[in-house]
Amino acid sequence: MDAKSQLELPTPPTFSQMMEDLDIMTSDDKIFKLFQLEQLIDQCEDQSSSSSNRTPVEQTYWLINKFLSRLKTLQDLDTTITTQNDAIIEQTPSEKTMRTVAIIGGGVSGLICIKCCLEAGLVPTCYEMTNDIGGLWNYDANAVDGKASVMKSTVINTSKEFMAFSDYPAPIEYPNYMHNTKLLEYFRMYAKQFQLTNHIRFRTFITRVQPADDYEQTGAWLVYSVNAEEADRRTTENEKCEKYDAVMLATGHHAHPRWVDFPGLENFKGTKLHSWQYKTPHGFEDKVVVIIGIGNSGGDMVVELGRFAKQVYLSTRRGSWVLNRVGPNGWPADLYSTSTVACTVQRYFPWLVNKLLERDMSKRFDHELYKMKPKHRPLQQHPCMNDDLPNRILCGSVIVKPDIKEFTADGHGIVFTDGSKLDHVDCVLMATGFSIAFPYLDEKIISVQENHVRLYEYVWPSHMKHSTLAVMGLVQPWGAINPITELQARWAAKVFKGELKLPSRSKMDEDIDDKATKMRERYVASPRHTVQVDYMEHCDELADHLGCRPNILNFLKTDFKLGWKLLFGPYTPYRYRLEGSRKWAGAREAILTQDERVRYPLCAAQDNKQGIEWTSMFSIIAVVVLLFIVVRCFV
Repeated sequence: MDAKSQLELPTPPTFSQMMEDLDIMTSDDKIFKLFQLEQLIDQCEDQSSSSSNRTPVEQTYWLINKFLSRLKTLQDLDTTITTQNDAIIEQTPSEKTMRTVAIIGGGVSGLICIKCCLEAGLVPTCYEMTNDIGGLWNYDANAVDGKASVMKSTVINTSKEFMAFSDYPAPIEYPNYMHNTKLLEYFRMYAKQFQLTNHIRFRTFITRVQPADDYEQTGAWLVYSVNAEEADRRTTENEKCEKYDAVMLATGHHAHPRWVDFPGLENFKGTKLHSWQYKTPHGFEDKVVVIIGIGNSGGDMVVELGRFAKQVYLSTRRGSWVLNRVGPNGWPADLYSTSTVACTVQRYFPWLVNKLLERDMSKRFDHELYKMKPKHRPLQQHPCMNDDLPNRILCGSVIVKPDIKEFTADGHGIVFTDGSKLDHVDCVLMATGFSIAFPYLDEKIISVQENHVRLYEYVWPSHMKHSTLAVMGLVQPWGAINPITELQARWAAKVFKGELKLPSRSKMDEDIDDKATKMRERYVASPRHTVQVDYMEHCDELADHLGCRPNILNFLKTDFKLGWKLLFGPYTPYRYRLEGSRKWAGAREAILTQDERVRYPLCAAQDNKQGIEWTSMFSIIAVVVLLFIVVRCFV
């Protein structure tokens, strides 16, 4: 049986026809076609290697193989010469079209990276240490080293319209604040829709990521991996090494718990856990529990254990402003607080926004009376999002305490800084945050000092010679993180392709230093406030790099209904698919129908068409007048 009948190949093109086809293809089509041809050639060679006399079919594919080999040789040169319109164009290695991208992490950031790479014509390979997607949002009853995971009861703190992918809104029937299982279900739908899991290698543990030997010339990277079951006993023999043109790090910053030491803690005989290890209230019934820290995880544990434990004490060093998920008229709170107008006011009048936030939060409960009022203003600390905390305090199941002074010598008690004392504590839970870490990287590539990282726009190591390493999702926004990660990934893919360039190193370093200075001036000193960003402002900054920030003035002229929504409506991610590359035809409709998707799961009357922005028209008019004054006085 000859090679043709074995492979069931169609009549092959001649070598000259193949050359002509490649000549008229786009660069992305060429890469994909060559990738397919390589696979066919490998099959053909495997089945015809024993024959010394080539058939016509084998001869044709042998010629194609020779052509591909020559093309690869040209691509490996330091410079390549291409002819276009009878002109000679010289390309440097950094300008060549990237082909392969390694993505570390198969959580939501990893899924976003895969899709953005595919859209850009790149060939992504994603490495995931577990056997499933979802990362942080995929609940695991066990705490696994190096893996982030939520509590079983965790509900998202940003509403579904903000957590949505920019070209794939959540189903209309989904609740506005999704439980982690519902959110994971949405991620699975997204992965299935765009066939993303085909590009993921599950149960693969990354041991090292390092520059290739020819990095100085090509910018390439080596990725070392082992089977996840062998991660603890890995050796150089069972490591697999693969070379990539670029790497995207999408491992997040909630996988490495940060522990805080206290005098006498080593004597404590009760249970010591980190919020990263806490999953359910089972086992805490009738226990005296002290929770240290009042971030979102701390708040969630406090209210949950307040229903099961004998007594819960919340120890907070400086208190916190507590926000509510439910906003005016029962709408999701973030739909009210995010708009182009709100972003502008916050940027130029932070004192006014602080005052309004303090007023609204104090209306809900007196933070000073509840021993929760901090010395700083709301915009100076990442807030605690919690709907039930004041209720738990009011009914006495939760008692607020100041910082811990020491643990007693007998191993059972705790003394607080105000002199009060607990004689018997069964369990201490630390909600003290997480450490940023890249255990698979040499610290010379990305250095982390007290959770500070030097990354341009929190994405690019500025000191690297080539822009072929990007960090995804390493931000702590006042708002949703998915839209930010998506903009980061779209930007990175374009840079990898050579379609966009980064500024000079001096410009990037200047921007890094400027952001670090502003962060120190604004926020309370804390390891948590090293990657803090304002959601709206940072999204726009990334969109400017991409060229996809919508021109609202133009839309007000050409499509007033849409322009009005962009100006006064929620800052949902669909707006970044209206203009620029990778536009989505459904973006306009998604923006104009987002109110319907908010109302639908609430079973609101179908004739209620007023929309969120019309319910606060007087506030809008006041803000417009204020903006007019600002423009007249300062612009």
